Amino acid sequence: MSDSVENLVILGSGPAGLTAAIYAARATLKPVIVEGEQPGGQLTITSDVENYPGFAEPVMGPELMTAFRKQAERFGTRFVTGNVKAVNFDKQPYELQFADGRTVKTKTLIIATGASAKWLGLPSEKKMMGKGVSACATCDGFFFRNMDIAVVGGGDTAMEEATFLTRFAKSVTLIHRRDTFKASKIMQDKAKNNPKIRFELDSAVEDVLGDNDVSGIRVKNLKTGATKEMAVKGLFIAIGHEPNTKLFQGKLKADDVGYLWVEPGTTKTSLPGVFAAGDVADPTYRQAVTAAGTGCMAALDAERYLSHS
Repeated sequence: MSDSVENLVILGSGPAGLTAAIYAARATLKPVIVEGEQPGGQLTITSDVENYPGFAEPVMGPELMTAFRKQAERFGTRFVTGNVKAVNFDKQPYELQFADGRTVKTKTLIIATGASAKWLGLPSEKKMMGKGVSACATCDGFFFRNMDIAVVGGGDTAMEEATFLTRFAKSVTLIHRRDTFKASKIMQDKAKNNPKIRFELDSAVEDVLGDNDVSGIRVKNLKTGATKEMAVKGLFIAIGHEPNTKLFQGKLKADDVGYLWVEPGTTKTSLPGVFAAGDVADPTYRQAVTAAGTGCMAALDAERYLSHS
């Protein structure tokens, strides 16, 4: 890319980034999307998406993101592949530096780099992702009606996901490395009082079993060293998410975890002309539809900013 100044650069090509591009392109802002290592975001590793409005039948995650992309392209969005290694916020226009030496300057920036689920790091876990292994109960819980499933984690997220999954599952086993939980007492009590939830404490998942779909897990007791196999059809990893914001550490206001701060009711970050959309600023909902909604908001915020600057 040349050193010409862009109106708007969007970092990320998931639902938030692509929706922002659709709205910005229709407003003749000529947006540029920078695709990172995983174009299309987390939905590209999601099989059936049943909860995105407008699709009476399940749609494959990659298919949905291809449709988003085509729509953005139709209005004139330009796409650039590469990794941004640094952003200079010292003066406007802001300058993005790519790993390959390219630079681009922009009047406004929408950060839609998303968040990544934390995983256990097992080869079998990676192999069975989307085949019974998930990090999103609200996305995939429906697929496990009347089945025995397991949840890994010990915080509020794990308790919340385990409780939510009892709406569908026959039983939920919550597996935790310790015998005490980080979760708040109210969340613990809710889970402990649910007859469908049982607890496997001082334990860790060593392996995910199955060929085409999850058929079980191997669990190790960390105190005794004993291992056993549990017949479950689903494994939900609920050990937290990490926003992809290391690039902006110390440059933009964020919470302790790294989620970007935005002015309430807007997508404005702590710097003028810089906006955040999607999971990068959302530790609570983390859904494709909410990400798309904030992508729309960010584009409108950027358009208004440019028209007044």
